[in-house]
Amino acid sequence: MEKKKVLIVDDSLSVARQLERIISESGDFVSAGHAKNGAEAIKMNHSEDPEIICMDMNMPGMDGLTALRTLSVMDKEVKVVMVTSLGGVGDKFTEALKLGAKNVISKPFETDDVLRILREL
Repeated sequence: MEKKKVLIVDDSLSVARQLERIISESGDFVSAGHAKNGAEAIKMNHSEDPEIICMDMNMPGMDGLTALRTLSVMDKEVKVVMVTSLGGVGDKFTEALKLGAKNVISKPFETDDVLRILREL
C-alpha cells in the first residue's frame, strides 16, 4: 500500500515537528513538507500534491480557515484536517466543517487520536 502524503501547515516549528514525527513513525503516511501559513499551504498543495493537509486554524498572514476556503475551491480531492489549540472553538470548528474540513485535531496531540483521524480519511 502506498503511503499517503501529508502536508503540515503550522506557524509553530515545534508543533510541526511533533506532527511530522507522528506521521513518519506511523508507517502509513509520509510528510509532504511544512508550510508556515495558509498562503504557503496553497502553493505547496500545488507543488507537492498531498492527499491530506493538517492545517492550524490560527496563523499570521493567511489563517487556516481562509486557506481552507481557497483550497476547497481549487482542489476538490484534497482532504483538510484543521489543527487547533483553542478552547471553545465551537464557531470556528463548525465553520471549518462547513468549508469542507474533514475533521479537527486538538493540541496537545494524542498520537492515537491523530493517526485514527488520518486513517479514517
